[in-house]
Amino acid sequence: MSINFVEALSTDNLTAMKAAPKTDVHSHAFLSTRLENLERWVGHPLKHPPFKMKGLEGMMAYVNEILSHHIITPESFKFVASSGVRDAIQDGVVMLEMSFDIRMAEYYPDALVGAQVFLEALAEQYGAQIDLRPELGFPRTHANDPKLMALAHEALELGVFQSIDLYSYQEACAPEAVKPLYRKAREAEMKLKAHVGEFGGAEEVRRTVEVLDLDEIQHGIGAAESVEVMRWLSENQIQLNVCPTSNVMLNAVPDLTSHPIRILFHNGVSVTINTDDLMIFGQSVSEEYRNLYRAGVFSAEELDSIRRASLEVLN
Repeated sequence: MSINFVEALSTDNLTAMKAAPKTDVHSHAFLSTRLENLERWVGHPLKHPPFKMKGLEGMMAYVNEILSHHIITPESFKFVASSGVRDAIQDGVVMLEMSFDIRMAEYYPDALVGAQVFLEALAEQYGAQIDLRPELGFPRTHANDPKLMALAHEALELGVFQSIDLYSYQEACAPEAVKPLYRKAREAEMKLKAHVGEFGGAEEVRRTVEVLDLDEIQHGIGAAESVEVMRWLSENQIQLNVCPTSNVMLNAVPDLTSHPIRILFHNGVSVTINTDDLMIFGQSVSEEYRNLYRAGVFSAEELDSIRRASLEVLN
């Protein structure tokens, strides 16, 4: 007999938690599957990441040392992305907004044409099990690269990407640098997102939303520093797509118990719970829910309300 999500959390029944439908709207394709899957694919064990890393710099040091040469080939990219979709399905994710870095076009002789063929085939292959909504990812570090920016503008015209995200080191560029790209994405009726407030403060969260006309924020936990900004986010219905284990492991917060997602939720900010990079952080969406419950951050009923609210996008 199936049990509901509240009971599953209360009885620590992970199998039942996975059976409940949920979303993952903050997932990066290049690191979207479990490390064990990559290990099986390459045929040998890989050094696992430390539990605590010094921010994004620490994470990228691990990626560059251990993972990069295994995940940046065309074949490995296809494997990781496909495996990431299967991991999501196994976790009960029914809608996945997976971010594909614009640089994936370099893997194909015909650039964006080949990328589009792969993405459309991937969505069709698993379409009966999951609503895969490809997201265009653009790295802040390449905002001054005219060739890559032109490619991103071209990608918006394909019709395959349903949202856009700006990420990488926040200090690498101001949001104004990508404003024309985001204006074009808005004209294409795409959902607009950006990474901000993972390590920075509340005012930069609000400024980035205003400059880029964002619908959602990836992380955004720095907003918890300001009641005024949280009220503004709530009033403007700006959703924060939070990745709790990522925030802990990258030392944005000391531990789950003190995670500001509770403060955000209490102040009326819409939040979702997501994986970020499953290969690094090792926690599925169901496990993130369970972790927050175990840490006493939310009650089972509150977590179920967050899960149910995240599914409203399907209606």
